[in-house]
Amino acid sequence: MSQTIAVLDFGSQLTQVIARRIRECQVYSKIYHYSTPAAKLREDGVIGIILSGGPQSVYAKQAPHPDRAIFELGVPMLGICYGVQLMGHFLGGHVAHSKAREYGHGHLSIKKPGALFAGLPKRLRVWNSHGDKLEKLPPGFRPIGVTENSPFAAIEDLKRHFYGIQFHPEVFHTERGVDMIRNFLLGICGAKQDWTTKDFISHSIAEIRTQVGKSRVILGLSGGVDSSVAAALLHKAIGKQLTCVFVDNGLLRKDERRHVVELYAKHFHIDLRVADASKLFLRRLKGVTEPEQKRKIIGRTFVEVFEKSLRAIKGSAEFLGQGTLYPDVIESVSIGNNPASLIKTHHNVGGLPARMKLKLVEPLRQLFKDEVRRVGAALGLPKEVVWRQPFPGPGLGVRVMGDITAEKLEILRNADAVLHEEMMASGYYYKVWQSFCVFLPVRTVGVFGDERTYDYVIAIRVVESTDAMTADWAKLPHELLQKASSRITNEVRGVGRVVFDISSKPPATIEWE
Repeated sequence: MSQTIAVLDFGSQLTQVIARRIRECQVYSKIYHYSTPAAKLREDGVIGIILSGGPQSVYAKQAPHPDRAIFELGVPMLGICYGVQLMGHFLGGHVAHSKAREYGHGHLSIKKPGALFAGLPKRLRVWNSHGDKLEKLPPGFRPIGVTENSPFAAIEDLKRHFYGIQFHPEVFHTERGVDMIRNFLLGICGAKQDWTTKDFISHSIAEIRTQVGKSRVILGLSGGVDSSVAAALLHKAIGKQLTCVFVDNGLLRKDERRHVVELYAKHFHIDLRVADASKLFLRRLKGVTEPEQKRKIIGRTFVEVFEKSLRAIKGSAEFLGQGTLYPDVIESVSIGNNPASLIKTHHNVGGLPARMKLKLVEPLRQLFKDEVRRVGAALGLPKEVVWRQPFPGPGLGVRVMGDITAEKLEILRNADAVLHEEMMASGYYYKVWQSFCVFLPVRTVGVFGDERTYDYVIAIRVVESTDAMTADWAKLPHELLQKASSRITNEVRGVGRVVFDISSKPPATIEWE
């Protein structure tokens, strides 16, 4: 990238949201560890820096502090919440614990519009989340906005192009917050709006060809959005050098294997190898009821089957292709003493043994989910793939409660297919985050005609969300629920009752296991 806006992460749960807002302005952003050396930022062509919020107090013993030299880089800077307190702490101001904390909605009165608030009303509703505040301005700064409890809610140093705001412009609750960010990017940093899907694809193709050369790349294709777009992008870049492996674990949705083969092998002419390991997976899962144990068995078996498939491919592969996204990269990196960071084993890489000795090629690692969907559409993937709902890695293994059998999987598959058809027909499939069926290992009494039945229960789960961190149950039309329920009980042998899950996240998770 020719230009980068650096977001230094000090532990805020909203750091990724800041990066998203910048991308929405068609400007490239990258999240950096808070201690990243100034020299590295200069090397990366950073033209502006945003200091994120964070849960600590700047004066606390273990508080995350940046490299002091970032203030000497000569590029514009915007401090948000903890970020503005850092600027005060490092540049000669004074930060102290506030007697009147500000959490939730507040009102900002803009005293001096200037470049940051250009074109905005003089009074705005903003979102606060802080217990400390700036009490004395650093030399060179002046106040440009106040809130109920802070005379320095917004500050600026015109000479150095440094700005600080005590509230969060990145969240939906702050009025015109994106406009403030856009003003900083375009009016203050002079950023070009050149982060487009077309530019990303051409840039990525060149990068992939440089990295891979004439080597072979292997990619585990699941049929989901991320791996599908990664496969399409890699294939456009290196063609026959790409081989995809699709593992049929017996836990797939109805006709999923056929759809994958038809799209990738027949339509895109990708070298696709199918490994049918359904019997192996079901044999190892027999009698297992504990959710975490199921996941571990499915994960270990997948790695084993995938590795065996690699050995069967002629010609040695040097690269492993993956659909890693930017949130995966950030969540997989430990950032030291940052208490808000989630440190986890990357879900794509974690299970693959080191002895495979393959280098990674991850063409989507700079992207968020919505950006991936746009790339997929631009590459010609059909809408039903690009806008496909998320599907768990362990597949239907975490949607069958209790022990897993071929019979229960078949019942669940057929019920899920009916729900999918009705969601598509009604137009609600693309309006919600996820919609699926869950098999419950309980039998209830029912009546079919003059016969008394004793069949299983299917639960329907439909949720609305933007990021899966929180979710609410979708208020679907009663007619849609009635039709789906009626069809499932009439068409799927073994189901006598359908229930609808009205639990939100939190406290419930989206998946049942």
